[in-house]
Amino acid sequence: MRIYKTNRLILRELDESYSFNVLNFYIRNRSFLKKWEAKKPIDFYSIKYQSELLRKERQLSNDGRLLRLWLFHKNDHNFSNIIGCILFSTIIRGNFQSCILGYKMDKEELNKGYITEALKKGIEVIFKEYKLNRIEAPIMPKNKASIRVVQKLGFNNEGISRKYIKVNDKWEDHIRWVLINDEEQ
Repeated sequence: MRIYKTNRLILRELDESYSFNVLNFYIRNRSFLKKWEAKKPIDFYSIKYQSELLRKERQLSNDGRLLRLWLFHKNDHNFSNIIGCILFSTIIRGNFQSCILGYKMDKEELNKGYITEALKKGIEVIFKEYKLNRIEAPIMPKNKASIRVVQKLGFNNEGISRKYIKVNDKWEDHIRWVLINDEEQ
């Protein structure tokens, strides 16, 4: 399992043994995350569901098609309290060499710069280790905090995709924010 460190964080992949911790994160942030995410299946908030999801993600990670790194404070040596995650999904190889970026933070850890810090490391990993050329971050226009994050990281606005992702049973427009790996030729 991949583990990375930043000044204040540990970013790591998780396996099924962390299903309780992941479930706890989602339960703590259920109402906060609801306005930004797709509708969850009825059993999403169960150990069984989270365990299976972690297992599936582990396989996708092993296949090089996904990288989810869960965020912990650097002093949380037991990895007991998840404070967020970053996700590089839909990794496409061949002539594309691209992925889709998503991320989420615990509502109690907002505005501390953690997500920007984690994404800097994640972007470094995706560009240097995975050798991808393009990261796309679709963000709803009303999500001003996420827009500020990607702007700080150098992403460029490539336009609006109308009715791009279904959020809470409603098709939402998303701005396509993109970062290109200038070192990859």
